[in-house]
Amino acid sequence: MSGILNPEVLVLGAGGTVGFGVVGALLEAGSPVLAVGREGMRMQALAEHFADEPALELMTTGCITSDADAAALVAQLRKRKRPLRAVFASLGSAPESGRLLDKPSDFLRQKLDYDLMPHLAAARALIPLLGEQEGTSNYVLIGGPHAECGWAGYGHASITASALRMLTHVLHEEAQALGVRVQMLSVDKPVTTPDNARNACAEWPSAMAVGRHAVSLLTRTERARAVVTFDAGRALTPPRPLFSEFSLPLSTHETNP
Repeated sequence: MSGILNPEVLVLGAGGTVGFGVVGALLEAGSPVLAVGREGMRMQALAEHFADEPALELMTTGCITSDADAAALVAQLRKRKRPLRAVFASLGSAPESGRLLDKPSDFLRQKLDYDLMPHLAAARALIPLLGEQEGTSNYVLIGGPHAECGWAGYGHASITASALRMLTHVLHEEAQALGVRVQMLSVDKPVTTPDNARNACAEWPSAMAVGRHAVSLLTRTERARAVVTFDAGRALTPPRPLFSEFSLPLSTHETNP
């Protein structure tokens, strides 16, 4: 035993549809994963699906809604005494239909509280933690559709998605001084799920496809852009092994998109 712990990757919102795919893609690439999510059926399903994966650990927490929640998470991470190489943040609520003119202004405020402020709280706590590690670390947000143009009947979702996109641009600039690469993978189409599969369009990506492209951002060597648009072509094959300098074994779990 060398006594050196392999770096792990933290996935926020691991119990969600996209979070599930990111966890799967990371395990496929041979990375230890710390999956964080609210206790409940979704996290239980994640544990059962990857029951044969020794590289996966689960941490159930409450929602990150404030700086205090994020600070409590960082305190738990420090107790683990394990290097953290990257964070993926897949946070947000399901879109609700309704015109801006019909909904009260408090509805938009609530959407921002659910879909934007948790990202800011998490980033403020976790990016400095990543900056303490040697070398470049990564912080990747997953963004939803219609951030650049209005989504008819779902204007509140478009506004929050656009705000999250701008948040990424600002964090991308600010985090460079800390040695942290902040990026967003912008997924401009809905993700296929078992619930919507019957009505899904052929071009809608699977959660695993989104996860594969997101994980591939950790291995890119060219100048990083703040926002990267999802490309189905980058999700056809598994990402190359991560953190090979630590001689991680490849995952034996096969997951199809």
